[in-house]
Amino acid sequence: MDRSMLLMCKPTYYDVNYVINPWMEGNLHKASKPRALAQWQSLHDELAKHAEVRLVTQQQGSPDMVFTANAGLAHGLSVALSRFQYAERQAEEDHFGRWFAEAGYDVFEMPREMPFEGEGDALFASDCSRLWAGYGFRTSMQSHDELRRRWDVPVHSLRLSDARFYHLDTCFAPLPNGDLMYFPQAFDAESRRLIEQFYAPEQRIIVAEADALRFACNVVCLRSKLVLNQIGQELRQQLQMRGFEVIELELDEFLKAGGAAKCLVMHLT
Repeated sequence: MDRSMLLMCKPTYYDVNYVINPWMEGNLHKASKPRALAQWQSLHDELAKHAEVRLVTQQQGSPDMVFTANAGLAHGLSVALSRFQYAERQAEEDHFGRWFAEAGYDVFEMPREMPFEGEGDALFASDCSRLWAGYGFRTSMQSHDELRRRWDVPVHSLRLSDARFYHLDTCFAPLPNGDLMYFPQAFDAESRRLIEQFYAPEQRIIVAEADALRFACNVVCLRSKLVLNQIGQELRQQLQMRGFEVIELELDEFLKAGGAAKCLVMHLT
């Protein structure tokens, strides 16, 4: 059994209360709270079969706290706390910071002028040898230098160019076997070249736009198990042929705010 440790937040106050990404447009106050809770519970219960799931309590007035991938980025017992780009989410920082400190983590903060949105924009390669970090919409490239300096880890910066994929974890997923699932059109040409230099053609799973818009790359990886939103048959078969057990859940209530499975989860250690 995989004993990964994950952080989640029950969607007690979840809703779409503002517009800070294209997915929220047209969805103000249109989220069904009972349905969102049921979908979140299904994800929680599935992950709890394979990992230890810890919970942070959602604070009233912070509807996006449920997207714990954006709380910070953990490396060993150190956590880089997020500095949110938009004022609508900045109240989350103190709550997450207290939780990490009480859980025994060494917490460090980016300067306020250096936006950084945690695991939403920073993903370790499967062997933890390098960190892939996104920038362009929510996270500053300067924050990558801070992570590199603080943790002495190679950081490869990828520029996001499509506002629908405003966080790296919406379009880029290093898989446990060393492969990569990604949506190339979400990146600029230089970033695509960087990805292709590291991942050989046979390692790259290129996601079609229809699946990308289902947030197929927003996947929680637990060894041979991939937990994600519902995807198309062709992509499902590709993943199964590579030896993965694909666990699909209905998470469309969270797509209204621009999130899916991985957005709702942060890997702790």
